[in-house]
Amino acid sequence: MKKKAVVLGAYGFIGAACAKALQRRGFSVTGVGRSKTAAAQVLPGIDWVFRDIADVSASDWRTLLRDADVVVNASGALQDGARDNLMAIHETAIRNICEALKGSDTRFVQISAAGVSEEAPTDFFRSKARGDAVLMASGIDWIVLRPVLVVGAQAYGGTALLRAAAAFPLVQIMIAPQAEIKTVSVEDLAAAVAEASEGRLGSRFVADLTEDGTQTFSELTQTVRNWLGYPAWRHRLALPDWSLRLAGRAADALGWLGWRSPLRTNALLSLKGGINGDPAAWKNLGGVALRPLSETLADLPATAQERIFARFYLLLPLAIGCLSLFWILSGAFGLISLGAAKAVLTDQGVASTLAATAVIGGSIIDLILGITVLVRKWTRAACLGMIAVSFGYLGAGTVLTPHLWLDPLGVFVKVLPAIVLALVVSLVLEDR
Repeated sequence: MKKKAVVLGAYGFIGAACAKALQRRGFSVTGVGRSKTAAAQVLPGIDWVFRDIADVSASDWRTLLRDADVVVNASGALQDGARDNLMAIHETAIRNICEALKGSDTRFVQISAAGVSEEAPTDFFRSKARGDAVLMASGIDWIVLRPVLVVGAQAYGGTALLRAAAAFPLVQIMIAPQAEIKTVSVEDLAAAVAEASEGRLGSRFVADLTEDGTQTFSELTQTVRNWLGYPAWRHRLALPDWSLRLAGRAADALGWLGWRSPLRTNALLSLKGGINGDPAAWKNLGGVALRPLSETLADLPATAQERIFARFYLLLPLAIGCLSLFWILSGAFGLISLGAAKAVLTDQGVASTLAATAVIGGSIIDLILGITVLVRKWTRAACLGMIAVSFGYLGAGTVLTPHLWLDPLGVFVKVLPAIVLALVVSLVLEDR
């Protein structure tokens, strides 16, 4: 009979790799996550339980995990935001699972992070450390694995930012250039999790998962740029600390709109302090070999899709910002210049009341679309709304004011690229 593994956060960057590695080792895998859409896209071939890990009680966990041989926790969040609560995910959930597993033989493999401690500079590391401490004091069968920066074929979070930084044209942006960074392949991490889940290495131990070598962040971005196949930068630009703090605060604010930007304060502070780990404990256990970055990248193809993603990752926030600005200004100008906007319609025989209603209603719709496109869970719907409203404007305008197609300022013509931009954004909004 197959052993059963339950993987929390199984459609995530790390969780999906762990689920696949466990399947290869003969485990029957059940994933736990919030999104049915993400689960269907990433791992359609396993069983799923759709729950918000932060909200599951100890009694519910007892039911969900009653026949599990191993639980792998690959869930986590970088920072508090609209979709995430660090205490609930990193501490409360661990406490509830430990309570549920008391008296059982189920092994709990916790994927933490190298460098966690109660004295760490970020609440991400501190909350992770508290969750680890709860697990280690629980009395159940536990293992804590602490990877450094995880690199893989899929780009997500810090690895997506790394590729984007490496693809920046002409100028190397120097962000914490001397920070020391170690990496681990996501495939090696997943193999280590599977090995620990099988019980080959014993239990109740903590180990960093890391390569032996270290590189500065500047060297790391140059290595990734070489892997992408781009020529060397012509110039270097060191960003002052205040600009990084400002970028972090802006990214934090976007987090409350649902955007999980890798530029949030926790990520920048972690990067500035370096991402380091000690491979000794893992080696002493006789665990799977962890490859250096050069070998990890050698096993990953750098094709057109990697290069396109790296460059477009930089442009997506700009594209969304431009759409928002375009629609907000369109709505605002319509209300500010209500008389002039009405005149365009009344000059064509439209009744004054109807013209005013059309202008005010259209302006309000524009403002709503311009604002909602900034909220992550509504972005795609807002983009589709922009496309539909644009075609509606063009259709009505063609009937009522066809001469505007020939307007020297391109009143109607300029709507067409806005439609295309909204379409592009709606098609590339993928987290996983």
